[in-house]
Amino acid sequence: MTEMPKPDKMTRWQGDKVTSLHPFTLSLIVVTYLLIGALYAVLTPAWQTPDEPAHYNVIRQIAQTGNLPTLQIGDYNQDYLGQMVGQKFPPELSVESVQYQDYQPPLYYVLATPVYLLSGGSLVALRLFSLALGAGVLVFAFLIVRALINDWAGLVAAAFIAFIPQHISIMAGVNNDSLSELLIAAGLFLVVRGLWLGSSTVHRPLSAWLFGLVLGLAFITKVQAYILAPVFVAHALLLWRSSTTPLRGSAQGALGWLAVVLGLGLALGAIYWGRNFFVCGPWDVVCGNWHNQVVVGQPTTAEWIAQYGWWGSADALLNRFFTFSFQSFWGQFGWMSVVMDWRVYAVLLVFTVALAIGSVAASGKLWVISYWKRASVFLLAFSALLTLGLYIYYNFGFVQHQGRYLFPALVPLSVAVAASLRQWAKWLSAAPSVGRYAPLLPIVPLAGMAALCVFALFRFVLPALR
Repeated sequence: MTEMPKPDKMTRWQGDKVTSLHPFTLSLIVVTYLLIGALYAVLTPAWQTPDEPAHYNVIRQIAQTGNLPTLQIGDYNQDYLGQMVGQKFPPELSVESVQYQDYQPPLYYVLATPVYLLSGGSLVALRLFSLALGAGVLVFAFLIVRALINDWAGLVAAAFIAFIPQHISIMAGVNNDSLSELLIAAGLFLVVRGLWLGSSTVHRPLSAWLFGLVLGLAFITKVQAYILAPVFVAHALLLWRSSTTPLRGSAQGALGWLAVVLGLGLALGAIYWGRNFFVCGPWDVVCGNWHNQVVVGQPTTAEWIAQYGWWGSADALLNRFFTFSFQSFWGQFGWMSVVMDWRVYAVLLVFTVALAIGSVAASGKLWVISYWKRASVFLLAFSALLTLGLYIYYNFGFVQHQGRYLFPALVPLSVAVAASLRQWAKWLSAAPSVGRYAPLLPIVPLAGMAALCVFALFRFVLPALR
């Protein structure tokens, strides 16, 4: 079995190391994120983030009835929804019948219900609630990356996530993405810290309960957050393989720990699945099949291929998939109808390629770092691949070329971005004209991203949606 080094001064958990500067800088990043996000929350016209009226109506129904709603035929009307989107949600067209998110796991909506009641159903208040949840993702990203690389890289990771224009727009809308991302980030933090602790993790009952609690909350928040289950299983396997002491039999110790984690997680998940057993059917406990029957009229991939083909024209499936995925990861607003200037996307494409080059160069150093860091990077990459797999799988059935579905992978991506910008800083430090200022150079693209968030709101979003 692979030996995992015990924590010592050389493999210190950097998440416990606090300096006076970095908490201030992290706070500045979070406050800036909240201020820019508040602009989006207050100024973006009502219902102009994807699926917002449907998510809002779940909260409204819980607040008014005290019960969870159920998805029914008629909750999705493609023609009526298209009319509202095309006319920019005029007040004479009520959104109360837009209820196709009623099948979603309930936790986000239950937590948002007091905000709804205290604010008199204020859409802006609910948007700010979601935005605040998103701030937690930045903190966990910082803690993870500072442990794997250093404090500076942790700040880069937090800033990268904070200032993706599309991400801040989604976080400032009413949807369950913010809580889902927060729980994924919390789970990945537990994984990284658990690998640092090594086999001693299985001797800590609190560890299993924390893992199980986060997993269970993920189960009742959003299906995308279910990626934590296989990640936690892989985590337990890595702990078992790294054990150097019997642990009452290392496999027994790791499997016992995993049993507690999965047991608690499944017990919490059963709150949602048990209800769906009767609502949607015994073989449809996440209501996915029932949802597909209700959303009649949503474009399917097979229909799209039949009409536009695989490749060639701008509307062909693969052309649209790659173009829309890229644009809507960085910024394609409203209901995917508001695009930025092509020159903005050109700059973002160059930036993306540069980040990819730097991350590939930095990955060559994985095999000279400690085992627990390599294992952590492996599990972070595993979680990102699971998210990508879900995105591709969903698009096999329906045309949903929305880069925002990749946001559950932002924490792993932020690790790659931090490593890439660190690599570029090292390369640039060799230039005599740059020299000692090289470590500060990554501030330029990150500050540019923050500026782009504000610019996109006032230059593209508001003129198009008002």
